[in-house]
Amino acid sequence: MQLDSEAMKPVVNRIKRAQGQLAGVVRMLEEGRECEDVVMQLAAASKALDRAGFAIVASGLQQCIADGGTDSLDAKKMEKLFLSLA
Repeated sequence: MQLDSEAMKPVVNRIKRAQGQLAGVVRMLEEGRECEDVVMQLAAASKALDRAGFAIVASGLQQCIADGGTDSLDAKKMEKLFLSLA
């Protein structure tokens, strides 16, 4: 199933934000910043990536339901995708 590129624009933006946050983590580590600050920034990046992943899977589910594709193989694939994000 192909993802709708228009629907994925917010996801792409979220991933780009996470990319910036990760660059910030690297910079903070190189500068010797406080552990708490680094961990907070890393947690924010991780959460952004998790949300992007869930948005991708949710969009796929919506498309699958809209297209009438409800066979058990697709359901198992979607379940596996959700579990891979956990």
